[in-house]
Amino acid sequence: MDKTLVVMAAGLGSRYGGVKQIERLGPDGEILMEYAIYDAIAAGFNKIVLIIKPEILEDVKELFGNRIEKSTGIKIDYAFQTPDRFTESRPEFKDRAKPFGTVHCVLCARDVIKTPFAVMNADDYYGREAFEVMSAELERLGSAKDAAMVAYKLKNTVSPFGTVTRGVCRAENGVLKKVKETYKIKLFPDGTIRDTELSEDGPLLDPEALVSMNLWGYHQDILQVMGKYFAAFLAALKPDELKKECLLPTMMDELTESGEVSISVLSTSGKWFGLTYREDKPGAVEALTALHESGVYPPTLWNN
Repeated sequence: MDKTLVVMAAGLGSRYGGVKQIERLGPDGEILMEYAIYDAIAAGFNKIVLIIKPEILEDVKELFGNRIEKSTGIKIDYAFQTPDRFTESRPEFKDRAKPFGTVHCVLCARDVIKTPFAVMNADDYYGREAFEVMSAELERLGSAKDAAMVAYKLKNTVSPFGTVTRGVCRAENGVLKKVKETYKIKLFPDGTIRDTELSEDGPLLDPEALVSMNLWGYHQDILQVMGKYFAAFLAALKPDELKKECLLPTMMDELTESGEVSISVLSTSGKWFGLTYREDKPGAVEALTALHESGVYPPTLWNN
């Protein structure tokens, strides 16, 4: 069965202080998304779509795109997220600096997504098990009404260097019931985790709570639903809402609440890590080095 991995790599990277999607971390100069691509291919994915900003296309090809194609024989499709796409009805937003969010990002690749697909962030390490369980689940998705997500424990997804945004989930019997996009989640020195969007002493969050790291699984027919959802978002957008985004967790929560979609929650014992802040880099380099040394990955990911 054909399965597509869709990598969202068009973010601004403002908190990281640079283009974190192409930061070299591995022993052979691998960047973080290469590990997800490697793990996904090992799990049965045979199509890759990278959604990027047009200005980093040549960097991506030179850094890893060309060598992945040469090593695996899998052609990479590139899609561009730019503010003028799917926004013809609101021309005043065509030059907006802030991206329109992850729903819009996936829509920008709709022309090259022809199979069931998984969506992931470019700046997160998910672990091979996450792609194995997702690959198996994609084979069970029959329509736009079926979806899946890989959940992680909140305590394993926070950064000691600043706040993070996570989709905090509630599930029953392996089915998602609620996901709340929660901003400015902060890990404190005493190990507690709080929602600090309104104040530093905001409500405590359960460290064991399940959260979305934007590893979603869909039948390709969901793209029609996404198109309608984004069109409604855009129509309701006020002229001064220059930073409001259309986000996958928010969309999935609304579709779940309305009964339009049933989302399977897939668990993994894998350890997440990622790049949110520049200070996260040494820990990511250390973790990847250990994975290579322990044999989880070969000395270099690709054969060229």
